[in-house]
Amino acid sequence: QAQLVESGGGLVQSGGSLRLSCVGSESWFSDYNLAWIRQAPGKDRETVAIVDWSGANTKYADDVQGRFTIFRDNAKNTVYLQMYMMKPEDTGVYFCAADDNWGRAVAGLFGYWGQGTQVTVSS
Repeated sequence: QAQLVESGGGLVQSGGSLRLSCVGSESWFSDYNLAWIRQAPGKDRETVAIVDWSGANTKYADDVQGRFTIFRDNAKNTVYLQMYMMKPEDTGVYFCAADDNWGRAVAGLFGYWGQGTQVTVSS
């Protein structure tokens, strides 16, 4: 069973920064598109950032554009989400997900999911 394991969540004050990491257990990791998806309390899941297999192409949700950066290190089977200028509305469980098809990934459809890491931003 392929695994994606997130880490780096925690409590941060409004305006602060946090970096999430997600490590993949499989050799295919470097061939897959990767994303961070946020599940906020009482809200639908939202894909906040996607990066393609090469790292050259990224997409962001409007509400994180300019504040969050997704990047990957295929040599370490790791994808990161660097978050700056965080807001209370960034609070939620952040999931790492992977899919080998860019179109499906952009549509929010992923074949593999991690267990999530909690991020809480205090006001």
